[in-house]
Amino acid sequence: MGPMSKEFDIQEYMTHGVERVVSDAIKATLKNPKESAYMAKFALATKAASKRRAKLEAEGEHIPPFLIASITSSCNLHCAGCYSRCNNATQDTEPVQQLSDEEWLKIFDEAGDLGVSFILLAGGEPLLRKGVIEAAGKKPDILFPIFTNGTYMADKYFEMFDRRRNLIPIMSIEGEKEATDARRGEGVYDKLISNMDELCERGLIYGASVTVTTENYRDVSSEEFIGKLSSKGCKAVIFVEFVPVTDESQHLAPGDAERDYLAKEISRLRTEHPEMVFVSFPGDEKSSGGCIAAGRGFFHINSHGGAEPCPFSPYSDINVKETSLRDAMKSRLFKALQQEGVLVDDHQGGCVLYEKRKEVEALIGG
Repeated sequence: MGPMSKEFDIQEYMTHGVERVVSDAIKATLKNPKESAYMAKFALATKAASKRRAKLEAEGEHIPPFLIASITSSCNLHCAGCYSRCNNATQDTEPVQQLSDEEWLKIFDEAGDLGVSFILLAGGEPLLRKGVIEAAGKKPDILFPIFTNGTYMADKYFEMFDRRRNLIPIMSIEGEKEATDARRGEGVYDKLISNMDELCERGLIYGASVTVTTENYRDVSSEEFIGKLSSKGCKAVIFVEFVPVTDESQHLAPGDAERDYLAKEISRLRTEHPEMVFVSFPGDEKSSGGCIAAGRGFFHINSHGGAEPCPFSPYSDINVKETSLRDAMKSRLFKALQQEGVLVDDHQGGCVLYEKRKEVEALIGG
């Protein structure tokens, strides 16, 4: 069958993945008519988007259903082991050459036309860019999970999330108070809990993002922790394996034993908590035949417009300022990564692009 059959399987897996998340979200929101009405409309929009992607696929053009957009290089926190700071993608200096609110809206418009259903907004701290968040709110056919540290959530954002149901805050938490404040800073945990209570009271959907390390993997997948989040109205938990960007943090990266434990626990949680959606990176990628970055399932646009395989693989040979989003997906680097099998090669587990960064660097220089 050649490479197209393989490509088709990826497309199918990702499409089903999107549909499952949407149907789970509809189930999770039945008690909330306003949210259910939005989710039902969004479910129809994802079906239309899937058709657009399938049509382009049949014409030989692969469009991933997900996009990750790091909309700022600024952040007010200094979390221990932050990959974005280690890669110099997040800095304390004033941002330079960042894409404007209008440029981001143009990207969102083009993504919608191509059939992209989910755009994850990250940073830095994305809530520092209110104009970009407002632009995202104008695209109801795209769901925007916003990966935030939660410290900037005030009335203006709670009100915006109420008006624009396609904006879903995903707050970073490391487990209980001690673990969260140790990594993120004093007082962060209490702020997150107060945000959760406020969101819950307003009937707004939100999620949590957890960086999984060798130190917290049991706590963050425990019934005690997940049950607490569920009782506060949390509807999604995204587990992201810690990627060690420095040698000193190597010991925090989960190994096979921790990954196996987590996979079993997530499977249990999916059964016991049908009201919540659980996603795991790169754990869930195993079922999609390898890493889904570099345009297979998603790709990343950094705050300056550079198209990169993934936030953990900050290499770029094309910029959306100078080209269309569609052409950025055909970047020489993405094509090389897809064709040379780097994404599906056997490796130790965890993040394949980080592990093979020397090969990625060589492809850029080649």
